[in-house]
Amino acid sequence: MKKYFILLMIALILVVPAASSAAPLYQGQDYTVQADDWLSKLADKFLGDVLAYPAITNYTNQKNAEDSSYAKITNSDVIEVGAKIYIPTPEEAEAYFAGSAESIGSGTIKIGALVPLSAPGSVTGGTAMKAALEIALEEVNAEGGVLGQQVEMILLDSEGLPERGATAMERLINQEGVVGVVGAYHSAVGLAAKEVAHDNHMPTVFAETWNDDITGSGYAEVFRIAPRSYDVADVDVDFIATLNPSFVAIMTENTGYGIPAAEITTEKFNALGIESETFFADIGTLDFAPVIERMKAGNTPDVILVLLTGETGFNYEQQTAEQGLGPEDVIIVCNQAASDSDSFWAAVPSGRLCLYHAIGLPTALWTDATKAFAEKYVANTSRPRPESYAMEAYDSLKMMAQAINEAGSTDPDAIIAALEAIDYNGALGNITFEYGSSNPVPEGMPASAWHQFMNPAVTIVQFQETGESAADLTVVFPDTYKTGEMIFPGQ
Repeated sequence: MKKYFILLMIALILVVPAASSAAPLYQGQDYTVQADDWLSKLADKFLGDVLAYPAITNYTNQKNAEDSSYAKITNSDVIEVGAKIYIPTPEEAEAYFAGSAESIGSGTIKIGALVPLSAPGSVTGGTAMKAALEIALEEVNAEGGVLGQQVEMILLDSEGLPERGATAMERLINQEGVVGVVGAYHSAVGLAAKEVAHDNHMPTVFAETWNDDITGSGYAEVFRIAPRSYDVADVDVDFIATLNPSFVAIMTENTGYGIPAAEITTEKFNALGIESETFFADIGTLDFAPVIERMKAGNTPDVILVLLTGETGFNYEQQTAEQGLGPEDVIIVCNQAASDSDSFWAAVPSGRLCLYHAIGLPTALWTDATKAFAEKYVANTSRPRPESYAMEAYDSLKMMAQAINEAGSTDPDAIIAALEAIDYNGALGNITFEYGSSNPVPEGMPASAWHQFMNPAVTIVQFQETGESAADLTVVFPDTYKTGEMIFPGQ
């Protein structure tokens, strides 16, 4: 009996660990980073989930600890072409997210960021925001980080889709353990993500989401430094009214930004007795021929107002020119994605005389902080000047870091209180939040004033020469910022 007992114990020792241990590590593959690779793109390709990239970062760093030929990834958003990384198996990735693998970033404080880096989102806007966030991160860490620790930015691709935005926010909060979230470009993404932030009590500073309901919900967790659609519509309508149009065509997108923006603008036109009609397209639309034909068949517009974002707007603007309804034929107010003038001219070679609403201080009024950021941004991106959404992204991360330091804690209530009281000077100028828990939005004022930066500069600028840089554009409205006269079609 004793003999059989010993044999049984030996069998258990051999069997039990095999049954209880995790799947063997390093059954995946090595990979050499190619041009245009992103960790999120590789995660989608090899793991079937664009948001699974932290597992690649984790296992690559584990490999690096054993073999220096592997890259050491200190920022999950930055990988070098030619770097050797490790792609885990789906089982290894699952083990990482289940907590079976060691996570990187110990001794750091994590701040999450949402940007669109894939279609149908505005890749032009997303890449600009990404570059700006990287500059902000570098500066924050060079200044000592937050609460004596370095900041790790966890950046996720929203793809411009609300469901992706919500999923990304969930992952940032519940898997990555961030203490705050910044960024976001598309309003549809912001509308979905803010609900997740609210449900999880996560302090969030939205950078470029215009829908009034972003702050109109009155959530304690949600702040915004971009203008509201309400603010931009005021400037658009006031400017267009100076042109004395009989009929305005509004070209908008079927999104949480485009639909309410068109509705607000139409209401303001109606109040002034200006007739308008709205035309709709889905985000990512490539062929606008049917819409343009409908425009040409109806009332001839005196002005076309484009409320399409990113590359979708570029597609429309060039096709109008090809169909005789372009900016040299009709006054067109383009979307602010035109502020990336290199991308604009590449996509809209017939874009001379396009106007667009620019957000942020005109160059002549840039602060020292604006100039310092612009110098780094131009050097890093080779773009002529920082776009509004780049400035907003930069400020959102710097502001969140300042709030955490002033809170003296990563407690969400302490961060929210610090954001409500913040006095921040950045690329956009001086930012404060006038209305919050200690100063409620007054009766009769739009609810969207809650946790809203109330004084963003909004101007109308114009491309007056083909190929002109956004750094040199003429400000044609309002008179406060005006630097020159508008050129009309036919001039």
